[in-house]
Amino acid sequence: AAFRYAEAWALYRNPEYFDFSEIGGDCTNFVSQCLYAGSGVMNFAQYNGWFYNNLNDRAAAWTSVEALFRFLTTNRGPGPFGHETVKNEIYAGDVIQLGKSDGTFYHSLFVLDYSPPAVYVAAHSYDALWRELSTYDAAGIRYIHIDGVRK
Repeated sequence: AAFRYAEAWALYRNPEYFDFSEIGGDCTNFVSQCLYAGSGVMNFAQYNGWFYNNLNDRAAAWTSVEALFRFLTTNRGPGPFGHETVKNEIYAGDVIQLGKSDGTFYHSLFVLDYSPPAVYVAAHSYDALWRELSTYDAAGIRYIHIDGVRK
């Protein structure tokens, strides 16, 4: 379901969600939408959750690159959870984040396929569908494998 959602909405905006393109970027919002389409579970914890009700009622992890990473890699409650891994251990449905040379990360991508050596992604902000990861210019890359979902 996450994969189908990514293909359907990578080049468009789902009107059920605010478009953050003009206020910092829509990439993590889009990845969160994909993960939610696949999991069907949000985490409504006030300070460390992952949820979206509307523009003014959402968790930081829904739209922030760094907060999404923290949520996915530390989540012990409801919703998707995963771990940081290496390129050859990613699959469709996983998340990639691009970073700067100073160690900060600024862009989230949804993995559509990994056919070594190529990784294909979908993304917002710089809208992409079946874009090869190697065409991005980033100083750092981290791979997040989604291990599962807790209800």
